Amino acid sequence: MGSIKLEGVEKWFGDVQVIKGIDLDIEDGEFVIFVGPSGCGKSTLLRMIGGLEETSRGAIRIDGRDVTAEPPAKRGLTMVFQSYALYPHMSVRDNMGFSLKTAGAPKSEIDDKVNHAASVLKLEQYLDRRPKDLSGGQRQRVAIGRSIVRDPTAFLFDEPLSNLDAALRVEMRYEIAKLHQSLGSTMIYVTHDQVEAMTLADKIVVLEFGKVAQVGSPRELYERPANLFVAQFIGSPKMNVIPCSTEGTSYSLPGGRGGEYHGASEAAQLGIRPEHMEVVSVGEGALDSVIDVVEYLGADCFVILDCGPLGKLTARVSGETTLKSGDRVGLNFPPERIHFFDSDGKAVC
Repeated sequence: MGSIKLEGVEKWFGDVQVIKGIDLDIEDGEFVIFVGPSGCGKSTLLRMIGGLEETSRGAIRIDGRDVTAEPPAKRGLTMVFQSYALYPHMSVRDNMGFSLKTAGAPKSEIDDKVNHAASVLKLEQYLDRRPKDLSGGQRQRVAIGRSIVRDPTAFLFDEPLSNLDAALRVEMRYEIAKLHQSLGSTMIYVTHDQVEAMTLADKIVVLEFGKVAQVGSPRELYERPANLFVAQFIGSPKMNVIPCSTEGTSYSLPGGRGGEYHGASEAAQLGIRPEHMEVVSVGEGALDSVIDVVEYLGADCFVILDCGPLGKLTARVSGETTLKSGDRVGLNFPPERIHFFDSDGKAVC
């Protein structure tokens, strides 16, 4: 089992509160990712779960047992950090089995668990090498293997891929996803990279200034953001946001046109994702613009549009587009793709 429950947890450093009363349920076997900008409290919250930071108020329960005051060694968890922290004078085999050796486990048990972990992580041929003879991705796999041999209740990952180059990050994302599939263990993962969050998580917890902004699956957060912060944090390029006004069943844009509105209350801002904007002829759609820059990415192009007083908007179009800088175009917003937010940034439609 590996269920984890947070009940009103808070963290204070002197007079500064960095975790502000978080309630969260993590089910056994879930892959949960804490994501948010730097300083939002995601690593602090992970360290509180692991017992590396004291919980100022509230309770942390693992499989129903209150572990709030227990030290890390008694929580049955294991952590993987962005720093591999491998012993340079030891082989891969000895690094992976060191915690079992210090705990007094018999050699046969250590060998069995190390061999199993090496098989899962495709490290069999590297067991007799030292860390200096491995690539960054291989070292991170050894660090993960060191956790697997302990058979933990849950794995805690604190930005484990941040020290790797772009190609290795993609490779290790795949490795971690396959690891979760094969082990079925509870995993809690911290990252500021929303691509990692979207591709790996069963459930994403978006943190903003020590509070939970929204919890949900990657699809739920992308398609139904609860507020403007989540809407613009999840998705790349980020959601376009335009000031608007609403009256009855219609909305209007400053200096532009408008369309139908079906929200329950007044909206102050309209949001639409770059891939949902339609580039049409001038005079059609919700507003007109001038193409500022076209960024060619192969299969796609990002078109940066100058919308005058409304600022710059970004559209995502096919890489085969013939659009170019200086073209005047209209922008159409399909009604089913529009998000509306009130003056406080809360989603209203």
